Amino acid sequence: MDQQDTTHGKADEWQIDNLPNRLTFFRIFLIPIIITSLWLTTFKTGWFYGMEKTLNYLAAWTFVLASITDFFDGYIARKRKLITVFGSFLDPIADKFLVVSSLIILLGLGRLSPLLVIILVTREMYITALRLLAIERGFKMPVGNLGKFKTTFQMIGIPLLMANDRPFGIPMYEIGMITISLAALFSVYSAGEYSFKLFQKMKNFRGQAKSKSL
Repeated sequence: MDQQDTTHGKADEWQIDNLPNRLTFFRIFLIPIIITSLWLTTFKTGWFYGMEKTLNYLAAWTFVLASITDFFDGYIARKRKLITVFGSFLDPIADKFLVVSSLIILLGLGRLSPLLVIILVTREMYITALRLLAIERGFKMPVGNLGKFKTTFQMIGIPLLMANDRPFGIPMYEIGMITISLAALFSVYSAGEYSFKLFQKMKNFRGQAKSKSL
């Protein structure tokens, strides 16, 4: 690769306007729609009287759409090699905004227990801090299977709790509570797994640094 190709490659890393980043921006745009829809369900008089079910489903399906964009922006970025510095920063921030704001509004509506919200939100903050530490040290720390299970159960449970309905006798709320509880359980174990792997890498790195200095 000549100098021109190298310079071009570095320039692409700082690109902002590409399809994955547009999907991420779109996901951020959907968050206020979710929060506002659920907040309006608390109005028992006026224009929104009797619209609780519709607003619940609007929030639930908007969350599902946001989750789908989360999958596709990462897939497209890897497939088309459009991984950028801006996207790497914005994508996890958008995910945190989406999940944490949804958990908080569900807590405010009385559909989630404070303990589950504390576990899930604290875990997100803790893992974010560890990832920043890993990046600062130059360590690559891929998401483990436990973390993927946590995300899967979380993305299933949250829209079910938002819908809060029983279509055809399907207990959405109860299923949502089970999946969110499983997400909380996996979040604790995945945080422990991530911590152990990171600290193990740091220990090995320190050992290698000491051996080189001798």
